[in-house]
Formats: sequence, C-alpha cells, structure tokens
Amino acid sequence: MTFLILIAFFAMTAGGFLIFGISPKDLAARLAQPIQVRKPTMRKIIQDAIKKKKLRGIRLTIKEARDVLEITGRSDRFGMICVVSLFLLVLGGLLAITMNNLFMLPVMTIGFSLLPFWHILFTATAFKKNLNGELEASLSVITTSYLRSESIIMAVEENLPYLNPPVVQVFEQFLAQSKLINSNLRHALEKLKGKLFNDVFDEWVDAVIACQEDKTLKTTLVPIVSKLSDMRIVSADLDYLLYEPLKEFITMAVLLIGNIPLIYVLNKSWFHTLIYTAPGKFILAVCALSIFVSTAAVIKLTRPIEYKR
Repeated sequence: MTFLILIAFFAMTAGGFLIFGISPKDLAARLAQPIQVRKPTMRKIIQDAIKKKKLRGIRLTIKEARDVLEITGRSDRFGMICVVSLFLLVLGGLLAITMNNLFMLPVMTIGFSLLPFWHILFTATAFKKNLNGELEASLSVITTSYLRSESIIMAVEENLPYLNPPVVQVFEQFLAQSKLINSNLRHALEKLKGKLFNDVFDEWVDAVIACQEDKTLKTTLVPIVSKLSDMRIVSADLDYLLYEPLKEFITMAVLLIGNIPLIYVLNKSWFHTLIYTAPGKFILAVCALSIFVSTAAVIKLTRPIEYKR
C-alpha cells in the first residue's frame, strides 16, 4: 500500500509540473533569485541597528551555504540545491511513512532536506584554505606597493596581473568602480567589505579607508596581513586534530546503525520491539536525531581556523 502511495505522489507531482508548464530547471532558476521583501520601516531599521539578531539553526545553515556558493562563483546553483533539498525532504518523509514511524517523520524530513547544504559547507573547507592562502599573498604584495606609493589604486594596478581568483575579480571590480563609475575612493573601498567573507580582509579594508584620511596609519596594514600567516601556521599544526571529530563521528554512526541488524541476529523479539512498538519507534527517532545533530556539529568543528574580530 505504501508503495502505491509513493507512486501516486510522484505521479501527482509530475502531473502538477505538466499542468502548470513548469520544469525543474525553471523552478531552480526561480528559487535562485533573491526574495523581494517589503521596505522596512524606520522603527524596524532602528531596532535592527540597536539589537542585531543573529541567525541560528536552519536559517544560519542555509545562509552560510548560499554565501559559499556566491564566493565560489556558483550562486546560480542555489536554486537547484533548493530543489534537491525539497526532493530529499519528501523522500525522508516517505521513508518515515514507509517505516510507519510518526516520531521519525519530522526528523527525517528536516534532516534529509539539510543534507545538500551540509555537503556544500563541508566541501567548502578546502576552498577556504586556498582563499586564505591567496589572500595572504595578494594583500602582502598590495600592501608593500601601497607603503611605497601611498596610492591604493596604483598598488592594485601594479599587482593585478599576479593575483588569482577569486581575489582578482574583487579587485578588478574595485578598479572599475573607482576609475570608471564613481571617483569616491572611500565608497569604492566600502564596497569591498564582505565580498570575500573574511574578517581579516574586512579589517584590512577598514585600515586602508582610515589611511585615506591619515597616511601615517599605513603602518597598521602589515600587522593585519600577518594575521593570515598566523592562521595558516595554526591551521597546519591543528589540521589533524580538526578531523578527529569527523573520524569519531563516522565510527559512532556506523556502530549505531549497525546495531539494528545486529539486534535482529541476536534476538528477534528485541528487534520486533524496536521496530513495531511505540517506545522502540521513539528510540529510533532519537537515534536519527542524534545522527543529524552530530553531522551539523562535526561540519562546524572541521572548518578551517579563522580570525574573528
């Protein structure tokens, strides 16, 4: 019966796409577009400025995944990621229904829907390490040129051929903004902040902005760039320790899942209690929840070391 319901659901979904003339590709493109929201009121702006709300939980995971896609030049894939997440959400719910376990339903739907975003965050670790290394080299040569010429535009132009992606695209946009669009150098520097999602880079930009008012502050740039070197050294020393939680998580997850067929071999009555009774179903839901929560925690722990202001 459950199999027939599953077939009927997929047939209904495919029929809905055909009736409304929507393709999965169009749906992904639509989801990738930013959401149009109402212009906030002055009261809302003041409240947000006084007390900034930090994103937590699922909203923070989705935002971080979208930021990673933007910085890696794959922002157009966000819609497809959302479609895959929606498909996995339905798949998780169907698996819970197939097992006739209502306790498992919210756990499986939410957990499966977050898998694509967790995958993006986990695979972004290598990219962030490369980004920190490229930032260290790029900011070092630009800072050296700026100390000599005292012109940030000239310093960027001199070293632009030696920069690599994604840093080179950011400074190309800066040159285009400052030379062709708006002569306000301070405004062009302000727009650099946040483009690489790196606190050290944002601090370096703030220091360069301060140097436009007082050239004697240019000596503060070198210590800021040296923070990237410290991050690289510390990350290399602790790289093995960072992946220890991942190894332990995989081991414990395999043991937890492997215990279910082991119980069937040892005692079928215990297995029947675990699968077909309400307390057993609740225990399975708790086990699944622990696996998903541990997955989120492990991904957070295995991120490369970053400097926080």
